[in-house]
Amino acid sequence: MKLAIIGTGKIVQEALFAMEPLHEIKVRAIFGRPHSREKAQSLADQYHIPEVYTDYAELLKSADADTVYIGLINSVHYAYAKDALLRDKNVILEKPFVLKGQQAEELRDLARERHLILLEAITVLHSAVFQKMKESLPGIGTPKLVLCNYSQYSHSYDAYRKGVIAPVFDPAQSGGAVNDLGVYCIHYCVGLFGMPEQVSYFPNKGYNGVDTSGILILCYPGFTCMCAAAKDSDSPCFISIQGEEGWMRAEGKPNAAEKLTIQVLDEENHSLRTDASGAAVRKSIANEYLTPKIHHRMTQEFADFADIIDGKKYPVAEELLAETIRVVYVLEQAGNTSTLGHTGTD
Repeated sequence: MKLAIIGTGKIVQEALFAMEPLHEIKVRAIFGRPHSREKAQSLADQYHIPEVYTDYAELLKSADADTVYIGLINSVHYAYAKDALLRDKNVILEKPFVLKGQQAEELRDLARERHLILLEAITVLHSAVFQKMKESLPGIGTPKLVLCNYSQYSHSYDAYRKGVIAPVFDPAQSGGAVNDLGVYCIHYCVGLFGMPEQVSYFPNKGYNGVDTSGILILCYPGFTCMCAAAKDSDSPCFISIQGEEGWMRAEGKPNAAEKLTIQVLDEENHSLRTDASGAAVRKSIANEYLTPKIHHRMTQEFADFADIIDGKKYPVAEELLAETIRVVYVLEQAGNTSTLGHTGTD
């Protein structure tokens, strides 16, 4: 895969580091806006990228790349991805993919027409823990309750409280907790259970209307998922799924879950006892799964992207994109209900 990098921010810096051990990826160019040229040149020097552009149209026309990775602010994802597809480039688009389902479907149709591959950079879909959860889900029986929490105190929140607004806290640039962090929780839920019947979002809003934290409720037939996301506070993160025959719990931040515990009913021994609270305790079997060590949490997804693009694995790309589009629709519905939130005063 011959890749052009679009952007110079923190996520791009992480992506470049993540790709270092992947010899199947050749980074041929990097784009930064004119005011970021020095930053782009510094990254080019560090990672031996031969070309630096400050004109996106010129990069799409001239760079020796078959694919672009777009790591820009959320509000420009759609426009930059569309321009790249129209120039016959495969596209890897950072999360959250785009802001509206109609935009996502338009990009999908454009990629199909031009026989291009369009993918979202979302670590969940390339996570060993997520794949293990999918395989193990039938063993815990009918789902009854799903709890997800991705909370981490943002490095930009102190500045935000003083009136300095970074893009991630700017509603005009589609910032906020659900777009930045909640999207990972949504991918777990939609990836495991499909589209919910109902979506409701209850945000805690900052002084400029952005959701600094919030609770997203996804209603499915017979059970509910609760997804918490916070950039204004911190706590241990996890994904927990309870079923009638057992439970599973992924520990760690949902973009890089490190450990999965699965506990299922012992089918050969249904003995019961009662605990001190009066609850029935069924005999069960527990197993733990630890993720293999990797260079960076994004390394596996880029290895998969190269395999899909170089191998022209269109069915695999379509399956991943279908999941992404479902998540975009959930995020869109969340945005449509977020007027219910509480506004902070600091």
